[in-house]
Order: sequence, then structure tokens, then C-alpha cells
Amino acid sequence: MSSHAREHPPGGLARRRPATGPQPRFPEGAARRRLAMLGALLLTFTALPAAVLVVPDASGDVVPAAASALALGDAEIPGLLRATGLSLPALLVTVPLAAVAARRFPAWFVLMAGLAVLLAGTGAVRLADSVPLVGAVRALQGAGAGIVLPASLVLVWERRNRALTAAWAGALAGTLILAMPLALKAVPPPADGTAVPDWRVALAPYPLLAVAATAAALAHPLLCARPRRPLAFRRTERGQLLLVLVPAGGFAFLAVAAAHNWSPGARLLLAGLALPALAGLALTGGRDSAAGSPFGCAVVMIATGLLCHPVAGPLAGLAAARAGTGTGGPPLLPFAVAAAAALAGALAATRTGARGAVRAGYLLMIVAVPLGLAGGTPGRWALLAPLVPLGAGAGLALAASLRDAKAGAALFGLSLCFPAVLAGQLLALSAQAARLQRTRPVTEAQQMHALLEGYRVWLVIALAAAVLLAGATARLCAGRAGRPCARAARHPGNAAADPRAG
Repeated sequence: MSSHAREHPPGGLARRRPATGPQPRFPEGAARRRLAMLGALLLTFTALPAAVLVVPDASGDVVPAAASALALGDAEIPGLLRATGLSLPALLVTVPLAAVAARRFPAWFVLMAGLAVLLAGTGAVRLADSVPLVGAVRALQGAGAGIVLPASLVLVWERRNRALTAAWAGALAGTLILAMPLALKAVPPPADGTAVPDWRVALAPYPLLAVAATAAALAHPLLCARPRRPLAFRRTERGQLLLVLVPAGGFAFLAVAAAHNWSPGARLLLAGLALPALAGLALTGGRDSAAGSPFGCAVVMIATGLLCHPVAGPLAGLAAARAGTGTGGPPLLPFAVAAAAALAGALAATRTGARGAVRAGYLLMIVAVPLGLAGGTPGRWALLAPLVPLGAGAGLALAASLRDAKAGAALFGLSLCFPAVLAGQLLALSAQAARLQRTRPVTEAQQMHALLEGYRVWLVIALAAAVLLAGATARLCAGRAGRPCARAARHPGNAAADPRAG
């Protein structure tokens, strides 16, 4: 035996080999996970607000300035208002197509394409010197936002982290509540009621948000480790996502047409028919293995879209009207607290049972509506009573419903969320318009009272819809929970299914 063999016997070499193993890599892996978490959070808290803030239309306060700048007569002002409201119809039509693209292609490239479209729509605001160009700019912004939303969801989903998914859900619910107050704050009615420094600010109140989202998206590949790819994109999943496109496109077209000389009653009927159609799509897709989720994600998405923005948006308008002109718009603090409650509720859902969290979230949202009915003219602190339980309930229910859902189920629910936003917005505004048409107020106090009464009519409708959606979610969850038991009972190898067992 050589001297080298005597100095290093085989057993010694075998024992020393693990000592030089991958010990230094553990801290590096933890650091990479923290950086990946940071990158996903930066993307969530910039891309989601940049996309959702496209939804509100705050041009009502700049109509005189816009009409003067564009040389519009009184008969042409309704056309201007229809043009400024095109962002939400464009968004809800784009989301299903972008959801398919985000599953078919790398989600980061889809996200960058959406941000490029959003930046183009935001930058083209300065060129909007006619009503058609105003409509094109707003539609371009909506299309960009519709691409950004599903792409951001897929990028978060690829991290396979429950807390990140909950943060995304809380950010969506919170931003839907905060969007209209932020837009009204950026475009306050001027003290003299006739002019603003630049009326086009209403078309893109926060352009720097899109820039910040683009910076976060560019940093995302540098911060995030290589993600695990989602499950294979199946043909049934693509079919379910594209199934939403036809009814969503039809509803968006009718909603735009309804803004032209339709009576408030006809608009109420259109929105009232859209809600059962959306619920039917959610219940049908919820039974599919690709688009369904164990805790009714699609129905909860409809409830979130129906209640968050359409309840908080008109409330912000009423609060701004109560504050008066020259005061800088509605108070932001109650809405910001509600958005924080949405995020806190979503994160709390990661530490509780999902089924119970969904029920508790629905309960909080249902309780929030009567609190809004009980209040009078909304003051700064009175706004907290309905808004905080609304935000906490929406965040809690949405985050819990996304647990154990597949990527296709989450995207299917997101495709139904914004048609519900449009339906709720149509119901709220039509109820207020009907009350104004009936009472024909003369003074500002009478107009405020009529708007408040119309808002209360909408809250009654919202309460009934929330109760029905809660029941539909419970039924869908019970059906999906019972199916595995039935399959286990029919399994030939299951001893419990055998009457001779035991």
C-alpha cells in the first residue's frame, strides 16, 4: 500500500466529503428568496395601482374647462363624457385575452407589453385635442391596464408563496376602494367652478405610477430568482378564459351604448341582467377542474368587483360634494384606512382556515352595506363605519378564496371581476340619475339629498346581491368539497365503501 493510501484511507475520504458540501449556499439561497419576495412586492404595489387607477372617471369636474378648450356645445358634452368613460369597457374586454397570453407566453414579456401600452396612453394625453382622441387615449389606457393585471397575477403566482398571493389580493381590493378618492383628489373642483390649470389631468391623474410600475417590472428579473413555471396550459383552461370574452365584450358594448340616451331604468335593467349572467358563468366555471377553485374564487371576485369600487366611488363623490368646491376633494384618510384594512384582512387569511375566512369576509362585506345605509351625509369619520369592514371583508374573502386555486381559476375569476365593477358602477349611477330625474332638484342641498337617496337605493341592491353571492359561494364550496368524498366512496379499493368492511 502506498504512503498516500496509508495517509488517506478510503473511510476517511468518505467521511470528510460531506464536510465540504453546500454549506455556504444556504445564506445565498435565503438572500435570493428575500430579493425575490421584494421584487414581487414592488411589482404588486406599483403595477396594480397603476392599472386600477385607470378605472375611475374624474372628468365631471373639468367639463366646463374641457368644453371651452375643445369648443364643444351643450349637445356635444354627453359625447365627451362617453369618451372619458371608455377605459373600463376596454379593460374588461382585454383581461381575458391577456390572461391567455400570460399563460401561453412568459408573463414578464406580457407585463412589459401592457406597461408599454399604458405608458403610451398616458403620454398621449397631451395630444388629446378632440373628443375622438380623448376616447382613443382612454381606451388605450384601459387596454394597457387589462394586460397588466393578469400578467402581474401570473408573476406572483409563479413564486408559489401564499403571503405574496394574499398581498396581491389585498392590494387589488384596497386599490379598488381607493381609486376614485385618489382620482377626485387629483382633479378637485376649482373654487370658481369654471376652470382648472389643465383639464387633461383628469384623463391621467397619476402618470408617474405607470413609470414606477415600469421600473419595478424592469427590476423584477434582477431581483427574482428563476421561478418555477406554472402548470401546463391546457386547452380547457384556454377555452374557459376565452368563454368570458364574448359576454364581457357584449356587456361592454351595451354599457357604452346605454350611455347614449338610455333611460336610467333601462340602464338599471341592463346591469341587473348582467349580474346573474356573471354569477352563472362563475358557477359553471367553478365546477371545471381548470377554472374552478376549492373556495369559490370566481364568485368572490365578482363580489369584490361589485362592492369595492361601486360602493366606495359614489361615496367619495358625495363626500367631495359635502366638502364643497375649493377644498381639495374628498378626505383620503377613511379610504386609505379601508385599503389598509383590505391588506390586513388578506394577510390574516394566510393564518386561518380558508373556508371560514371566506365566510367571515362575506359577513364583513354584508355588514358594511347597512352601515352605509344608516349613515346620513358622509363626514370624515362617519366614512370609516362602512369602509373599514368593506375593505377588511373583501381582502379576507378574496385572499382565502385564492388559496389552493390553480392559475387558470384565479385568472378566470379576474376576468369576471371587472365586468362586475362595470355592472355595479352602472347600477349606482343609474339609481342616482333616476332619483335626480324624479325629484328635479333646484338647489345644491336638494341635489345632494337626491344623490344620497339614489346611493341608498344602490346600497339596497348591493346588499341583496352580496347575500346571494355569499350563498352561491357556500353552495359551490360545498359541492366541490363533497365531490372528493363521493369519488373516494366509489373507489373500488376503498374499504369504507365496502359494506362488508370491518
